[in-house]
Parts: sequence; C-alpha cells; structure tokens
Amino acid sequence: MKRPALSSLALLLSTLSAPASMELPSDLIPPHRVDTAAEPTAPGPFRPEWSSLAGYGAAPDWFRDAKFGIWAHWGPQCQPEAGDWYARHAYVQGHPSYETHLVRYGHPSKAGFKEVIHAWKAERWDPDALVELYRRCGARYFFAMANHHDNLDLWASRHHPWNSVRVGPGKDLIAGWAAAARRAGLPFGVSVHSAHAWLWYEPAQGADQNGPLAGVPYDGRLTLADGRGQWWEGLDPRKLYAQDHTPSPGFENAGAIHARWNWGAGASVPDAAYCQDFHDRTVDLIRRYQPELIYFDDTALPLWPVSDAGLRVAAHFYNQNLALSEGRSAGVLLGKILAPDQKTALVWDIEKGVPPDTQAQPWQTDTCLGGWHYDRDVYTRDRYKSAATVIRMLADIVSKNGNLLLNVPVRGDGTIDEKETAIVEAIGAWLAVHGEAIYGTRPWRVFGEGPASAGAALSAQGFNEGKGRPFTGEDVRYTAAQDGRTLYVIALGVPAAPLRLAALGLQPAASHVTAVSLLGSAAPVRWEQTETHLVLNLPAGEATSDAAVVFKLSLRPSPPGL
Repeated sequence: MKRPALSSLALLLSTLSAPASMELPSDLIPPHRVDTAAEPTAPGPFRPEWSSLAGYGAAPDWFRDAKFGIWAHWGPQCQPEAGDWYARHAYVQGHPSYETHLVRYGHPSKAGFKEVIHAWKAERWDPDALVELYRRCGARYFFAMANHHDNLDLWASRHHPWNSVRVGPGKDLIAGWAAAARRAGLPFGVSVHSAHAWLWYEPAQGADQNGPLAGVPYDGRLTLADGRGQWWEGLDPRKLYAQDHTPSPGFENAGAIHARWNWGAGASVPDAAYCQDFHDRTVDLIRRYQPELIYFDDTALPLWPVSDAGLRVAAHFYNQNLALSEGRSAGVLLGKILAPDQKTALVWDIEKGVPPDTQAQPWQTDTCLGGWHYDRDVYTRDRYKSAATVIRMLADIVSKNGNLLLNVPVRGDGTIDEKETAIVEAIGAWLAVHGEAIYGTRPWRVFGEGPASAGAALSAQGFNEGKGRPFTGEDVRYTAAQDGRTLYVIALGVPAAPLRLAALGLQPAASHVTAVSLLGSAAPVRWEQTETHLVLNLPAGEATSDAAVVFKLSLRPSPPGL
C-alpha cells in the first residue's frame, strides 16, 4: 500500500527521517504531478510508475560489453578554470571562487554567474576531433553534459531561454556532440543535473556579511525589469537562478546543501511550476537528440519524491529508445542511491566509488581525471589521475560487473590540455594490447584477490575512491570471456614475485587450467596448478605495462560467470 500524500513534502521527509545518504522508497505519493500536454510521453510499455519501470530489469548487453566511456562534463563553469561548483561558491563570501570572481568579473551583486555565461564562447570547440580521440583511445560510449546545477541548457531549448544558443557560445552544443558521437559510431549519452538548481543557487539570494558592500543583495534577486539596457535585456535572471522562492534556512552555509540533496533536512521544496519546467525541458532534450544513455545526478530520479516528473521522463526515455531501436534496447538510465527495487528500474551509478564485491546487476562508476569542471590549479600542480590509476580502477570495476565513465575536463574554449591528452592516449595504448580482458567480459566466480581486495565502505552516493589500500602487483582481478573457456588474471601492477592464486586451486575452483599466456608478449609463461593454488610466473623482462599485466588462461570446464 502506498503511503498517503501529505500536505507538506517537508513533513513527509521528516516522517521518513531519511538522511541524504539513504534510499528514498518507491511507494511514496508525490504532491506535484506534471502535465504532459507540452511534451507528451512517448507511447510504449513503460508507465510513469516505479512498478512499471521495474520491468526494465538490467542494462542491455551492448552496455555491459562496452565497459569504458568518456564524459565531457563541460559547461560555463569551465570558463573561469577554477574548479567545480563555481557558480554556487562565487556567492559565498570568503570562498576561493568568490575571490576569483571579484577579480575576473566583479562583485556578485552586479556581475554574477550570468556574466561568466556571457564570457563563455567555446571558440575552439571541435567535437569531432575530441570524440574521435576518445574512440581511438578505447571509449565505447560518449557522454556530454546537457546542463549542470548552474541551470544553463546546452542545447536549443524550447522551454528555457537561458540556453547556449541564445547566450554564451551561440551554439547548440548537444547537437554538435550527438552528431560527433554518431559519426564515430559511439552510443551517445547526456547528463542532466538541473533538478537541483532550486537549492544549489540559493546563495545567489544572499549578500556579503561584511565589507563595503555588506547587505547589498547578490544578483540572484534581479528581475526581468532590471535588465533594461543590459546585455541580458529580455532575459529574466529568475529563470536562470531559479530563486523566486523563500530560501532554505541557513542557505548561506556553503555545505548545507549536502544534507538536503533528497529535499529533506529543512530544504525549501520546489513548487509545481519548477517541476513542470524540468519535465518539459528534459523530455524536449530526449525527444530531439535521442540519447541512448542518460545520467541523473539525483537520488533515484530527479525531484523524487517532490514530483512524478522523473518518473515521466524515465518512461518517455525507455519508450522512445524501444521505438528507435525496434524493440532491441530501452537504453540506459543511470541514477544514484537506489533502493533494491529501484535497481531493476534504473542502472545504479556510483560517484567516485566502487562497491566491495561483485554486483548481480550491471552498474557504473563515474569519476574524473581532475575536478568535475576544468581547474587550472590541477593542471599546474600535476594533480590529474595517472593512466595507471585509471587502468587499475577500470580492471577493478569491470571485475565487479561495472563500467567506468571517465570525465576528461574540458577548458572553457572547448579544448583539453596536453597532459589530459597524454593520459587518455596512454589508457588507449594499454587497451589496444589488453582490451580483450576488459571489453565484452563478464565477472567470474570471485572478482579478485590480494591485499587491496577488501576496499573501503561506500559513503552516500559513493565517494570511497582512493580510501582503500593502494593497488600493487600483488592484487589481481578476474574477468571471464563469454566463450566459457577463457579467464583473464589482471595484475594491478608488475608482480615482484610469482602470483599464488587461491581462487584457482584445483579443489575450490574445479577449473583445470590447460594453457597460460601473457597478453602482449610471446614469451612462454611458467605456471603450476595445485590443489590449493595456481602459481603464475611473469617472464623476466616481459612486463607489458607498468600499470597492469594480464595473463590469459584457457580453462576446462567453463568458468562460471554472471
């Protein structure tokens, strides 16, 4: 039985006592229902109900086979090259982004984030060159950001005047990315983050607490009338900043939003018009650009349980993909912090993290080389993830039935820097030799063994990346080919001594090894299988990579996979 609708969502969430790190149940009744007159739901078997979406089941095989995608988490917040969440922190007095904004753009009472958008031109953007680079370097799908919490739509949006065609670059960025991905033969995905603009931009309603402009309101309180004679005349800042509401208590606290990500902890609750606007914009995006994948930066679905908007968007996405693929695939919809029943309705996405063991359903990690948005400090201080780090993460994730989506931060002008290019190319060089141990594989009976196998606990939507023991050549991960006769042993480094693999002893494994080779080398491998272990010796001088070496095992009988 569904819980009754209450007059206040805040009261509902208070009754549930659900912290932001916990799942939101599927049996709630959202107080706001959206209308589909402007953007109808595509016809098909999926209805905007959790019970119907659960018929999705599991990700399609093409996604399971792909394993590795690259993401351009790119928008106007990359223009200052000052890192993630710039558009929020520029309104937090004392924050480094606030100080950067004062120097580059002016005080946020007059020159707020809309001025960053105005300065952003993406003048060197070449989507075909970037996507082709990623394809050559091993990506099997590509994601572009369609909007962020900064609420600028990066396409020719029918429902939102603050879009990249009307302001900023003057270009339909999603159209360009989509065309480039399809020319490269890669499935195309979009990420949608704008459901949270309501809370995320609340500091734009504030003012300095001290100094010569103390108490002077920031530009989050500007209206359409204030634009007369300005470059943004005819555009309403309230549509961009989504701040025509009473802010949440303590909104000035930069970190307060984290506890409110699921609309609890005293959050100001979005109204029906905001939910309707999100629905119409997102269905327009899906209908026009036909992505095969979509990622929501939300607990379960966008605006759940405030509204049924996310349910309707999901039903539209699945039905449209079924029709476009003639019934072969409903696409891939990714969401965070999912309850068990929701993991059959969506694909579980883990931000900057990996679960401790193999998952029954396919899932995905999303992470980035540096920050989510381009950060010049990461470049100058050489703080990017190395290719070896990414390769080891990829092997660990794939061994547990997951995919890796890697963000390569893009500069405001639309290019990536030479350090990022070198890292991506090094990943591609490893995959060119060892990719058969990654692409198209399935998990084995155990995911691996070694000192770093325990991992670290997930926190909220993930965030255990780098918190466990570092990988070494003593750590191995297993992946199984679908032929039922081949197993790969991926050493996460160069083994300094023979590998003794308990999972492949004759007694527990019941899998007889008949042959062993080393990918990328013709040198013979000395090996021995006993009742308790398989012993593998790396041929002297034959380490094919400092990042990870891969032994290919022929087995009799077939290895059990998922």
